[in-house]
Amino acid sequence: MIKGFLFDLDGVLVDTAVYHYKAWKKMANDLGFDIDEEFNEQLKGISRMDSINLILKQGNVSLSEGEIHDLATLKNEAYVEMVDQMTAEEILPGIPELFVQLKKAGIKIALGSASKNAPRILKTIGLIDEFDAIVDGNSVSKSKPDPEVFLKGAEALGLANVECIVVEDAYAGVEAAHSAGMKAIGIGTKTNLPNADIILPSFEGIVLEELIKDLEKN
Repeated sequence: MIKGFLFDLDGVLVDTAVYHYKAWKKMANDLGFDIDEEFNEQLKGISRMDSINLILKQGNVSLSEGEIHDLATLKNEAYVEMVDQMTAEEILPGIPELFVQLKKAGIKIALGSASKNAPRILKTIGLIDEFDAIVDGNSVSKSKPDPEVFLKGAEALGLANVECIVVEDAYAGVEAAHSAGMKAIGIGTKTNLPNADIILPSFEGIVLEELIKDLEKN
């Protein structure tokens, strides 16, 4: 029986991915090379430091540990400056209605995100009070596809892993969900998320009861 939903943040609740991309692209440009949207797909769902290491490898750039940490700080400052301008209008379609249905059904809601800025973003868009638990980049040490963030999410909700459903937009996030023994709803396409149990373009018009029935069939 499904008793909890664990949501990723970027690309699931809000489209902060575009702000990450702009900040990463600026960082790469400042280092003398470029990254495109296709490369950016690899950065979804993983930690800031892992993202930087992938970008540096892409540009064949070698930096000291101190320089890398300085880059991480500069990137985050650029990102935060953009997301602080967000409003509730940037919550993705169907999310507010889904949360109403989850609350009515007595299903608990948790965040499971690699983002260290997650609580700040949730406060900015007015969603923070909807969550029964928040597990973010400040409380985990391993990036997806490691299942740590979802294991801690289930624990924070007081639920067994099999009682939780993960909502993700990244391949690595779906892998993390499966490693945790949880089914995963993918927000995206079959091309990007071939490993998801169910794929939706968004939650717009979704009826929770029907969604749960579909999940239980898979």
